[in-house]
Amino acid sequence: MSTNNAPRIAVVGSLNMDLVLQVQHAPGPGETVLADALHLVPGGKGGNQAVACARQGAQVALFGRVGDDGYGHTLRAGLDADGIDHSGVQTDTDTTTGVAAITVEATGQNRIVVVPGANGRFVLDAAALGPALQGAGGLVLQFETPLPQVLAAAEMAHAAGCPMVLNPSPIQPLPEALWPRVHTLVVNEVEAAALAGQNVTTPADAAQAAQALRAKGPAQVVVTLGAAGAVAADAAGNRYHPGLVVKAVDTTAAGDTFLGALAVALARGEPLDAAVREGIRASALCVTQAGAHPWHPSRSRCAAGGAGRNAGRESRDRHRSHGAQRRPVARLVPTAGHAPGGFARGLQAPDAASPRDGAYGRVHAVRQRDPGGGRDLLRF
Repeated sequence: MSTNNAPRIAVVGSLNMDLVLQVQHAPGPGETVLADALHLVPGGKGGNQAVACARQGAQVALFGRVGDDGYGHTLRAGLDADGIDHSGVQTDTDTTTGVAAITVEATGQNRIVVVPGANGRFVLDAAALGPALQGAGGLVLQFETPLPQVLAAAEMAHAAGCPMVLNPSPIQPLPEALWPRVHTLVVNEVEAAALAGQNVTTPADAAQAAQALRAKGPAQVVVTLGAAGAVAADAAGNRYHPGLVVKAVDTTAAGDTFLGALAVALARGEPLDAAVREGIRASALCVTQAGAHPWHPSRSRCAAGGAGRNAGRESRDRHRSHGAQRRPVARLVPTAGHAPGGFARGLQAPDAASPRDGAYGRVHAVRQRDPGGGRDLLRF
């Protein structure tokens, strides 16, 4: 795995032109609303994640497919601007570049309809991807290109010893052959619920779902919870990382930004918890602006802080990216009467000190040191 300052990452995925409509509220059935603005923004989960990785300092090679049209040319120019190697992006002369119509409400909530276009005709070029995987810090995959091509890329990464980060979006069942090829699975609440077959509303729910997903093969699982933060799960257990409080303008690219920052941190050799914190910082900055590619924050901007304060904490506990005042990490452990891997909504540690009321039920907390990062953690 790459551990230098510029890890190499390969991304196989979609490229779209996003037509972003800013509205006060999304139209209901049969309703017409006036938009406040229209933005044409480079997008697609593959393109978004590639740009997010590049702005976090990685050397990125992107593999995908666009049409031989104005949108395709614009997307390539944008990749050039971020220093992304797009020699693996194919040009399809028989169909158009993918397009996503996105309505963004005043609250920052979004709704997306995608026309796959050339993305749906992507065929993996093994001769091009192979060299990009050798010695790379990671391969990033999603589900906006045909699933057989995703599987082929995953097999190539496995053969090359390259850790694979999978974001199974748009959600669909994972073939059994894919599960053991996944090193890091990154899902949101909806995706986690669909794959684990259970509701995911709280961090405790997310921890239970993450363990169920880990049992299928991935070494580590991250469940993002929107503004509430994320839960990280690996062989050491489950940790809850609260989010940062910001004024959300557009959440369209938040998930892709999170994944990009996390993937680069992992490729640098950082532990999972540190990588999750990087993702939370980056996505918090991302949602304060409109659009996808233009607002993926750089690593230096993330390090400078200013993304907001920890969810559920007092305003005096503002995040300082270089100081000791870090986000607390809630370590989720089974309550009495639950088997390992099972979690109750009211989390309680057997060796806990005095109880206090938490955002997700009555919990006990004890402070401990994080041996990896030297920071105080909250163990729940």
